[in-house]
Amino acid sequence: MNRNRVGGKSGAAGITVLLAVLSIIWLFPIVWVVLTSFRAEPGSFVPNFIPEQFTIQNYVDLFADTSVFSFGRWFLNTLFVAVCSCLLTTGVTLAAAFAISRMRFRLRRPYMNMALVLGMFPGFMTMIAVYYVLKSINLTQSLVALIFVYSAGAGLNFYIAKGFFDTVPRALDEAARIDGATMSQVFFKITLPLSKPIIVYTALMAFASPWMDFIFARIIMGDNYEKYTVAIGLFTMLSPEFIDQYFTRFAAGCVVVAIPITLLFVFLQRYFVEGITGGAVKG
Repeated sequence: MNRNRVGGKSGAAGITVLLAVLSIIWLFPIVWVVLTSFRAEPGSFVPNFIPEQFTIQNYVDLFADTSVFSFGRWFLNTLFVAVCSCLLTTGVTLAAAFAISRMRFRLRRPYMNMALVLGMFPGFMTMIAVYYVLKSINLTQSLVALIFVYSAGAGLNFYIAKGFFDTVPRALDEAARIDGATMSQVFFKITLPLSKPIIVYTALMAFASPWMDFIFARIIMGDNYEKYTVAIGLFTMLSPEFIDQYFTRFAAGCVVVAIPITLLFVFLQRYFVEGITGGAVKG
C-alpha cells in the first residue's frame, strides 16, 4: 500500500514537472513577442532577450502612423468580418443542430454522414475553386466575400451543438408542443435559453476563425490594400523592405490582435468548457 502511494506521488510529481517545462516552452515565444513590442531598439534581430530600453511608442505609431500601413483600418476590417461571420455562423450552426437533434426526416442520416466526411478535408483544399466562384460573381477583394466564405460551411459544423441539444430533455419540447407551441418557439424560447454554454462555444469558434485566418483572406483580397485584414497586414510588415523598420511595430500589432481573443476566452472559459463537455455526439 505504501509503495503504491509513493509511486503515485512520484508519478504525479513527474507529470507536474513535465507540465511546468511544457508551459515554459509554450510561454517563451509569447513573452518574447510582448517584450519585443516594448523594445526601443530598432531592427528585427538583437542579441539580447530583454530590451535595453522600453517604450510604448511602437503601439502609438501602430495606429497613428498611416503613411505606409493602416493598422487601424485593418483592425476594423477584421472586426467587421469576424462579428458578421460569427452571427451568421452561430445562427446557422445552432439551427442545423437543433433540426438534426429534434427532427426525424428521410435524409437525416445521409446528411450527417456527408457532413462528417466533408469535415475531414481541410478548407484550404477548396480555396482556388472558391476564388474562381467568387470571381465569376464579382465578389473578390471584398469583405462581403470573406464573410460568405467563413459562413458558408456553417451548416456542416453542427455535431458538437447537436450533441449538446441531445442532452436537453425532450419532455420540455413535448410539453410545449402540447400547449400549442411551434418548433420555432420551442427552439427560441425553450432550447436556446437552456443552451448558453454551446451558444458561447459556437460563437467563440466562429469569431476566432476569421479573426486569425490568413490563407483565405490573402487569396481573396489580392492587392486590395484598403480591405486587408490584420493577418495580411502584419505579414506585409515582414517583407524584406519593411522588416527592419517595422518589426517592433509588428510585434505590437501581434499583441493588439491577441488581446480580444484572450479576453473572450478568459471571461467565457466556463461556458466554453461546458459547451465542449456537454456536446457528446449521439445518434
